[in-house]
Amino acid sequence: MNREHLQQRRLFLKRFMQYSLLGISGFSVPLIEEFVEKAQAETKPSGINTNVVRMGYQTSGDIIRIKGVLEPRLKELGVSVEWAPFPAGPQLLEAMNADRVDIGSVGETPPIFAQAAGAQLVYIAGRKPSKGEGSGLIVRQDSPFRRVADLKGQKVIFQKGSASHYLLLRALQEAGLKFSDVQAVSLTPAEARDAFLQKKIDAWVTWDPFYAFVQKNAGARTLRNAARIATQGGFYLSRREFATQNPGVVKVILEEIDKLGQWAEANPTEIVKILAPELKLEPSLLEVVVRRRTYSLRKLTPSIVKEQQRIADAFYQEKVIPRKIDLKQALLTPQQYAAITPARLVSQR
Repeated sequence: MNREHLQQRRLFLKRFMQYSLLGISGFSVPLIEEFVEKAQAETKPSGINTNVVRMGYQTSGDIIRIKGVLEPRLKELGVSVEWAPFPAGPQLLEAMNADRVDIGSVGETPPIFAQAAGAQLVYIAGRKPSKGEGSGLIVRQDSPFRRVADLKGQKVIFQKGSASHYLLLRALQEAGLKFSDVQAVSLTPAEARDAFLQKKIDAWVTWDPFYAFVQKNAGARTLRNAARIATQGGFYLSRREFATQNPGVVKVILEEIDKLGQWAEANPTEIVKILAPELKLEPSLLEVVVRRRTYSLRKLTPSIVKEQQRIADAFYQEKVIPRKIDLKQALLTPQQYAAITPARLVSQR
């Protein structure tokens, strides 16, 4: 059924409902509503079994929501978009597991913690990896700590279950320390920023724009950024039920995210203009943030899955997660991925 036919049929159904409610037909209102709902469902293209998709986003700046690229295409399919904000990835995936979010983007660590907790979520696409310059383990400029090894026995603030958690784990291992060698304290990025500015904490692991903000405005000194140790890139995830029942919706969403992502990477100045009103940060600071971010997608390949499994195993070995997980249990089948993967990504290896 083509788009014009779909629109004509929906218009007919809408008018039929209006006339019926006015008493022109002899049917009861409940019967009319049942007929209309059934007929509207039949007009949905294959792979679309919902009227709304609930998108979760992190408040550190989501250009997909700001640009509004999903709404026009999904509206053509009879699907609306609802957005819900979260301070970080762990909170987003917690809401997804509670059936309050359908799709969202997080770093490499939150899905591992979610799977270890039994969440029924699936990876639907990867994000292009960064150079690791947009997150770091930092201290104040006047801090006595000069190396990561100096943090033994000290309090280190980070968002538990976030990408910062893995950065801290790897940075400590690199320095010859175990995760248990530091006093780990979990705070949201906004809470930790305030504590850092008030000189209430020894060290903090965070990401942009919080990282760039304290570098510029608080003289934060970086002991270790994520370069070469935490550059997996992050992922888009979905509730398993939503992804398997709505491959048509998922594919449209990933297509629009990837198209906008490619444009964003080629037009950083425009992204600064987009983010400035949203994040209320000065353009010069946002230029740093945008330069260090990536936006486009990549296909989930065996090598990406293998690396994600290695990260999960590292958390288990350090007794950070309660059980060893098999990452493949959070994946779709090859046929299901074929139905949702944008054409540009299909040939990637």
